[in-house]
Amino acid sequence: MIVEVVDFKIDPAKHQAFGPVLKNAVANVLSKAKGYGGHSVLACIETPGRYVLTVHWATLEDHTVGFRESPAFTEWRTLIGPFFAQPPHVEHFTVIDSRAPD
Repeated sequence: MIVEVVDFKIDPAKHQAFGPVLKNAVANVLSKAKGYGGHSVLACIETPGRYVLTVHWATLEDHTVGFRESPAFTEWRTLIGPFFAQPPHVEHFTVIDSRAPD
């Protein structure tokens, strides 16, 4: 499993509308991708307009090839792209340690 971390900077004028659109795009597009294994969406308290999305993928290729090279990625960007103040920063991580809250 790998974790994709996406740091979104959203146009301040569109900040309030982005959260629901992102949730919808995750539910209706991203979550249907091969290898998708869950996600979290974080809205920054200190920096309005900053969101972090983490996505668990079975393999790196499930994201970088399977999703990013599919028509679903075009749909994904069509839904969320108009909100960007700048292109999102995306990196992939391996999990070294993890624990769910009790």
